[in-house]
Amino acid sequence: MLLGYVLAVLAAVASGSGSILESAGVRRAGAFGGSPQDLVALRRQPLYFLGVGVDLLGFVFAAAALHRLPLFLVQSVLAFSVGVTATISAILGVRLAGAGWAALGVGATGLVLLGLSAEPGPARLLSPGWQLLLVGVAVVIAAIAFAAQRGDGRWSPIVLGFCAGLGFSTVGIAARTLDVSGPLWHLVLEPALWAMIANGLVAAVAFAMALQRGRATAVTAIMFTTNTAVSSLIGVVALNDRVREGFTAAAGAGFVLAVAGAIGTAHYAAHRTEPSTSAA
Repeated sequence: MLLGYVLAVLAAVASGSGSILESAGVRRAGAFGGSPQDLVALRRQPLYFLGVGVDLLGFVFAAAALHRLPLFLVQSVLAFSVGVTATISAILGVRLAGAGWAALGVGATGLVLLGLSAEPGPARLLSPGWQLLLVGVAVVIAAIAFAAQRGDGRWSPIVLGFCAGLGFSTVGIAARTLDVSGPLWHLVLEPALWAMIANGLVAAVAFAMALQRGRATAVTAIMFTTNTAVSSLIGVVALNDRVREGFTAAAGAGFVLAVAGAIGTAHYAAHRTEPSTSAA
């Protein structure tokens, strides 16, 4: 269980760092505020791909943690990576207000409560049919993201961040239920693996478009809040994620505090000016 905690924390640090690097890459490419076609310029931005690589490393850490800990705990830790994003932004010149640091403390308290209340163990495996359905979710998310990117209103980055959250929550669900007990080559035949790949790609593109239109911290908060809420609910209802006996209230309070802390941190950070391209 201790290894699971370490892996979850490493995943959060990697995800928060990757968000900043990707945002900086989008701005250096001159794609911020433009059209999705402008994202082609990212091919000349190694900083963006470094961010993607760091995110992928975080995903590996998260997938390993999900084989040991419930979704509601791992995803809450990942949601709190917005604190990592805000802290790095502060170092780069985006000063976080005192209330923002207080929100970080609230979120950290929630994570402690979740850590104490989580019952470690493997998840209930989904049937191949349900795993194939997870692959199809990527198509639905892609359609919503495509419609959202055609709009120019303030809701566009919100919807795109929401789509990214849905995609990454599906990745988490698939990772939690992936059967790795057989030979390595059997993984190629696992629908859960393809669900992870398809939804991960769609979520990454939606997140890139969201960064193109909104602030990194705010977009990250929307993405991780959606990711945490959806995947945690499904984990408890369908995947046999459990809370320690007598810790139900602590788990509920911890979940609320962790998500509220992430949202609060993003709220106060979003009211500051983003770091300039050169600073990033």
